[in-house]
Amino acid sequence: MSEFLTPGAFVRHPDRPDWGLGQIQSVTGRRVTVNFEGAGKVLILTDHVVLIAAEPDRPHSR
Repeated sequence: MSEFLTPGAFVRHPDRPDWGLGQIQSVTGRRVTVNFEGAGKVLILTDHVVLIAAEPDRPHSR
């Protein structure tokens, strides 16, 4: 498992860009619960999906 998969980290799902940015809620073994902007809470099995580390979207400066 990747070391970036920790609660609070931001990720994206490689096959579901429409879900948007996700924040990891919990990690239990290979099970990662992620709260995605466009899909809500989703359970991801890391032996089937390799999540992509991401940075939170920053608000535009004025």
